[in-house]
Amino acid sequence: MHRRIVIVTAVHGPSARYLPEAHASLSAQELPDGWDWRWVIQEDGRTHAVRPHVPDDPRVVFRQGRHDRQAGPGVARTMALSHADGEYVKVLDADDRLAPGTLARDLAALEADPGLGWATSRALDLLPDGSTAGFPGDPAHGPIERGAVLDFWRANGYRSQVHPATLLVRRDLLLALGGWMALPASEDTGLLLALNCVSRGWFSGEVGLLYRKWEGQVTGQASHVDPVEREARMAVVEARARALASFGWHPPDGSADAHPRA
Repeated sequence: MHRRIVIVTAVHGPSARYLPEAHASLSAQELPDGWDWRWVIQEDGRTHAVRPHVPDDPRVVFRQGRHDRQAGPGVARTMALSHADGEYVKVLDADDRLAPGTLARDLAALEADPGLGWATSRALDLLPDGSTAGFPGDPAHGPIERGAVLDFWRANGYRSQVHPATLLVRRDLLLALGGWMALPASEDTGLLLALNCVSRGWFSGEVGLLYRKWEGQVTGQASHVDPVEREARMAVVEARARALASFGWHPPDGSADAHPRA
């Protein structure tokens, strides 16, 4: 019986046209013997706009939310966890593409060290003209200690040093933290910081994701950078992370550091 990585994707109408490209990047991944993947696509709402773009592949599961009501990508991803029957959950936004070898590299890091709860990788912006651009300030290739992402995020204007859209996480740890935060945005950053406060992680210096920049993406909308809402989001994201750090909780694998950082 194969072990499994479940890829979770939240999608709404405008981004559905990119699903075939995401599927092509996923189909090109090579996994070690004994492993397979399943892709759970969860529509944020219930329309007729997404299903025509869902790939015809027995490894793909498509589900929808409530009629004519969007709850946000965090809620859609968390609902998709009901169909995540693998040991690991990988995030893939509908408009992004995995780089070759990403799944195998992430998996190798976590399988080699049970004290690691999650893995991330380098991301490149995929620009409308097809060119790419990197992010400044990537951490060193290798393990990320507990609290390091939160410290960097707070000291650098709420900018994380690793991209939450590149996450691969142990399913049980993801469920223990309640999935993604119930926020209108920054729900993936909230999860990343929570993970970093309870377990060590991994960063791969090799490119793992092409992060598409386009006119319809949620993070490009004016509401995403509204200063009042943004400040409120960041406050609750930080408060949750610091509360988790203060409790000293850690995954019960016996390998993770059981002590909160000073």
